[in-house]
This record gives sequence, C-alpha cells and structure tokens, in this order.
Amino acid sequence: METLEFKVGDNAVYPSHGVGVIKKIEEKKISGQRKTFYVLQVIDNGMTIMVPTDNTTGVGLRAVITQQEVDSVYSILRDKSVKIDRTTWNRRYREYMEKIKTGSVIEIAEVLRNLFLLKHSKDLSFGEKKMFDTAKNLLVKEISIANSKTEAEIEAELTSALTEGEASSEPAPVGLDN
Repeated sequence: METLEFKVGDNAVYPSHGVGVIKKIEEKKISGQRKTFYVLQVIDNGMTIMVPTDNTTGVGLRAVITQQEVDSVYSILRDKSVKIDRTTWNRRYREYMEKIKTGSVIEIAEVLRNLFLLKHSKDLSFGEKKMFDTAKNLLVKEISIANSKTEAEIEAELTSALTEGEASSEPAPVGLDN
C-alpha cells in the first residue's frame, strides 16, 4: 500500500472533512502491535483525527492541491455544457455525497457546479442546499491555503467562475449563499 509522508506542521486533506494540520506523530499499541499515527487537527472545526502512517492512501489523506489542480477546479466551475442529472433528489443526493466523500477537489467542484446550475431551474432541497454549502466550504478552505489567499477572496473567485457566461440581464449574485 502506497503511503504519503507528512511531518509535524504540514497541511493535509482528509476526505469530507477538509484541510487539517499534522499536530504530532505518535505511536500507540493496538492489539499488541505498535502503530504510528498522524494526529491531524481539522482547521474548520478543530476535530482531531488519527491516521495510521502506513495507510494514508487507504483512508484518502492527501497533500493540499497544486496550482494545476486549482486551475482544473476553476475550469470545471466555468464549464456549463454539462447535462445535469434530473433523477430524484435523493438519488442525486447519494451520488453527490459519494463524490464529496472521495475528497477529490475535481469531484467536489463538479458537485458545486451541478448544484449551482440545478438551482437555476428548481429549488434545491434542504439536503442539497447543505451539500452545496459543504462543497463550497471544502473548496474555499483548500484553495485559500493552496493559493495563500483569504477565504473571502477565494469565495469571490468561485462565484465569478460559476457565474461566468450567464445572461447579463440578471444581476450577478453577490456570493455563493443560497
């Protein structure tokens, strides 16, 4: 199993929880065997997660995205030529939750864009609105760290990418709020 090496103070991304900081690396004895863990504190909510150092890939722990991946996220958000899934909201919800759980910024960007586009043709369900906010927050936090910008700057950039190419007869949304 492939593993990624992190050191104390590094930023790392844990799927569906977002960016965290490696606070320490500690050993624990579990079932008679010594295991080494990264102790990750999620920036957004302070949650502490212990990740076995020999299974980072298995749990989806990864480094913060590169500039190339940031550019890909913005390209996805600008692409309005996609066909939005018009199945029942609960099936769509499950599908989108699976994408968010992968921790892939590409998949999270697709969820955000698709829900943004869907919002223009129908009201989003409560669950879809929460999912929209979750996807937006995950992207804002990670891109702000990757680009060393404030979250407000990144939110404005995401809004701009999502609204790019929309009919100019409508006033542009001020933020990504529902």
